[in-house]
Amino acid sequence: MDSYGSQRLVALAQQLRFYKPPSLSPDEIEDQNIEECSGKVVPQVGFQESATSIVKDPERFRPNRAAVLICIFEGDAGDFRVILTKRSSKLSTHSGEVSLPGGKADESDKDDFETATREAKEEIGLDPSLVNVVTVLEPFLSKHLLRVIPVIGILTDKKAFKPIPNPAEVEAVFDAPLEMFIKDENRQVEEREWMGEKYLIHFFDYETGNKKYLIWGLTAGILIKAASVVYQRPPAFLEQNPRFKFPKGASNDTVMR
Repeated sequence: MDSYGSQRLVALAQQLRFYKPPSLSPDEIEDQNIEECSGKVVPQVGFQESATSIVKDPERFRPNRAAVLICIFEGDAGDFRVILTKRSSKLSTHSGEVSLPGGKADESDKDDFETATREAKEEIGLDPSLVNVVTVLEPFLSKHLLRVIPVIGILTDKKAFKPIPNPAEVEAVFDAPLEMFIKDENRQVEEREWMGEKYLIHFFDYETGNKKYLIWGLTAGILIKAASVVYQRPPAFLEQNPRFKFPKGASNDTVMR
């Protein structure tokens, strides 16, 4: 990588260290604990946590914490790119879908940074020492109301990363331009409704090396936010994240559909 490229990543890291996610209300930052099947963060329905209203019920409604790694590096064309995975087609749930490396926090994890980098090493063989973790984004809630913390890390030496996909979980490792997630290109939307609130699910088509990928739902939502923060401008389309009000009976079985 030339000196200009290195300086661009250094400047990005400095910019992101000053980023502070929006403050959440007391209702939204209570410690919580709900199970997500398999413990992996799957690319289903998901929204920024500030777009929700979490009820107080310490016995029944405590989403588990998880983290995903948004690993950014500089491509040959000078663009910022993000590492993604395609889940194994042999998995019983959400097989073949695109996601960010990540999963639920272990009790031994000291913070979200460690959760994200540990999972990335387990899933794709990314050595944590290669990643300069710089910030976290606002928490998201997954389809199963799992609290997901997006962690942004900078990979300055892309050539040092030799992907080793865990065959039990990952079928392929690829990368995509981060800026595509704030452009209104190769994008489709689907309108849905939950408890009387309408919202949009975003689908991005991406093709590389004669392979086609569909990036949508939670993964797309996180990357829209990440691209907006990195490029310091909003997406060129309507996100439509409504303020959900979860039912008082919300529990481990509650699912957004």
